[in-house]
Amino acid sequence: MERRLAAILAADVVGYGRLMGLDEAGTLGALNAHRSEFIDGKIAEHRGRIVKLTGDGMLVEFPSVVNAVACAADMQRGMLGRNKDVPEDRRIEFRIGINLGDVIVEGDDIFGDGVNVAARLEGMARPGGIAISASVRDQIGDRLALAFADLGEQTLKNIAQPVRVFEVRWDEEPGQAAPSAKPASSVSAPSGLPDKPSLAVLPFQNMSGDPEQEYFADGMVEEIITALSRTRWLFVIARNSSFTYKGRAVDVKQVGRELGVRYVLEGSVRKAGSRVRITGQLIDTSTGAHLWAERFDGGLEDIFDLQDQVTASVVGAIAPKLEQAEIERAQRKPTESLDAYDYYLRGIAAFNRWTREANEEALSLVYKAIDLDQSFASAYSLAARCHVQRKTHGWVTDRAYEIAETARLARRAGELGRDDAVALNAAGIALAYVVGDVDGGAAYVDRALVLNPNLAPAWLHSGWINVWLGEPELAIEHEARAMRLSPHDPLYFSMQAATAFAHCISGRFAEALSWAEMSMREQPDSINATGVAAAAAALAGNQAVAGKAMALLRQTHPQLRISNLKDLWPIRRSEDFDRLAEGLRKAGLPE
Repeated sequence: MERRLAAILAADVVGYGRLMGLDEAGTLGALNAHRSEFIDGKIAEHRGRIVKLTGDGMLVEFPSVVNAVACAADMQRGMLGRNKDVPEDRRIEFRIGINLGDVIVEGDDIFGDGVNVAARLEGMARPGGIAISASVRDQIGDRLALAFADLGEQTLKNIAQPVRVFEVRWDEEPGQAAPSAKPASSVSAPSGLPDKPSLAVLPFQNMSGDPEQEYFADGMVEEIITALSRTRWLFVIARNSSFTYKGRAVDVKQVGRELGVRYVLEGSVRKAGSRVRITGQLIDTSTGAHLWAERFDGGLEDIFDLQDQVTASVVGAIAPKLEQAEIERAQRKPTESLDAYDYYLRGIAAFNRWTREANEEALSLVYKAIDLDQSFASAYSLAARCHVQRKTHGWVTDRAYEIAETARLARRAGELGRDDAVALNAAGIALAYVVGDVDGGAAYVDRALVLNPNLAPAWLHSGWINVWLGEPELAIEHEARAMRLSPHDPLYFSMQAATAFAHCISGRFAEALSWAEMSMREQPDSINATGVAAAAAALAGNQAVAGKAMALLRQTHPQLRISNLKDLWPIRRSEDFDRLAEGLRKAGLPE
């Protein structure tokens, strides 16, 4: 038995089981080709020794950390180019971890904590990324033209002591996407931290002892997220992604890695009679340290002031020297009527159940809120969103009435909520999608993004509007922004579908089909995803796939015809509409 210090590289294929399930022979062939044509040569070039190969990974020993990290960077950069023309869901991507440590040598094999740490680091790396230990970072110094992001101390499974971890970053080659461009729905490893303070607000615990008050606690969190996201120097994860952790025991370090944020805000809400208590604690996800904790008590009539206090305190904890004037929040209360606000919160809870019955309940509740306060912009905007949901799911019964009513609600929300990004965004997508006023909708959504550049739904809707306006490249860019802001969003499938549409109208049918299929896996009955999948497959000459997508489309939306396509999608350019209609016609959609 021999011991020695070694630089160890551990790598494996991201989503190998899923890839094998899609195409076992193709996946094995592609992986073997990458190894024989590219990876093995790079390892030899940097004087590495392949210790062992597994089905989807490898363990490699190097004479120095410089060789190991330089090889890893070359591998990941090269894989970007090799994957450039491969559909997103078929790409072979690697995670790589590198450690410098003591190893036990037995024959050609190596063992020990030095190897185990490298394997754990590989599990932390993002797809196409490299994670290294502090011992590796210290040895590299300035020897390589690479950047290193400090991810702080991390607790690794079955490793006794925390390990300080760094992420390796490099400039991508011209014309290639950076490694983080992988669609977030398939990413379980950490997202790269933004270049400004980043925060996720987790669902607050309902401490009222009454399950019926759950909507109130959720509403408080939504309002706090909205207020915080108006602070332009903060990167705030969208509500829809934060709420995927609702009801779960969470490790804040894991949340930080999964959402790509430095801070997490946790808390609770207790409502008893006319009194409310909000507690909150701000945690640094890299260390688990509690940076701030506070309790706020007040009457229901003070609820908006309490929300403002929580928001200001969190911002103050992140940047203590920031003057209050720099905190860009709307100071105006959303409504003077607490009963109207309560109906509105109940309406949000119903809307987010995503069923026809819940949608009708939400509309009923929000109309009650409007009856109590006819200047409540958020209530009008939520009613307009209900009509968007009705059209998307094919629940419309009186098209002419719903178009007129949506126009009224959306324009009223826009008038009352000139400085309310959430209201403007909802009004904008309603005007564009339901009413067909794409220019008017675009103006509202653009204004929302000026007011709140952290509003993921506005980037989602801006992407769709740019698809309809014939700006596919801008649409793709905006959907990518939405995915980063809300990587676990229940509407992620819509972001993917909009990206698929943009590729389809640009004539990139393979890319369009790939994105559409990813969207369909999240939401099989989405008319947008199944429609573009059928059209893109038919235009690419893949009639078998087109036929399957069309069968699903006809099953879920039997009323759809070529003749009423313009009622569904408000596409501006005739050439874009004609291309889509041609694809659907080839796929078998009746006239």
